[in-house]
Amino acid sequence: MSVPDTPPPAAADGGTEHVSNWNLPNAITVVRILLAPLFVWMLLADGGDDGWLRWAAAALFIVAIATDGVDGALARRQGLVTDLGKLLDPIADKVLTGGALIALSILGELPWWVTIVILVREIGITVYRFVVIRQGVIAASRGGKIKTIVQSVAISFALVPLWTVFGDWIFWVNGILMTAAVILTVWTGIDYLWQAWKGRRAKRAVA
Repeated sequence: MSVPDTPPPAAADGGTEHVSNWNLPNAITVVRILLAPLFVWMLLADGGDDGWLRWAAAALFIVAIATDGVDGALARRQGLVTDLGKLLDPIADKVLTGGALIALSILGELPWWVTIVILVREIGITVYRFVVIRQGVIAASRGGKIKTIVQSVAISFALVPLWTVFGDWIFWVNGILMTAAVILTVWTGIDYLWQAWKGRRAKRAVA
């Protein structure tokens, strides 16, 4: 969940009211994390065949990943943005997308190098967030959010057995979308580290 464009009422007038971590947006984020194992099981249960489990797994992924916008909007609208939420939100996305990528690679539908490149970037940035947490939680950037959207669309296309409806040409669409996701993933990862380095350098200069 990103930092709101305007501060919540309590902060606007200089108040220091504490926002509890036990709130609806964070609960939605936690549910998203808990749904990941169920989704992976449904996808792998019948070997990835295009039966009802495959369609159900794809639907569950789409619904779960779509709640990313719901919890963020609720947090901003109700002034419930918390440091925990800022950390859990990208973690939830990574658990879902990571589970989907690994499952697709296990099924032989996605090259392992794609999964590895994306996971190395995502896990690396997440670990870095925890390392620098004492210096302030770093919210997801605009580029990172675009990357997440493209990843979600690409994975959704890969999960839904659209080839049974439109034919094999749909694999070309999947390939284009996944390529865009990989490029954005790598680019935003490099940009994230670059911006973090510049920020730390600026702090040292002021000190």
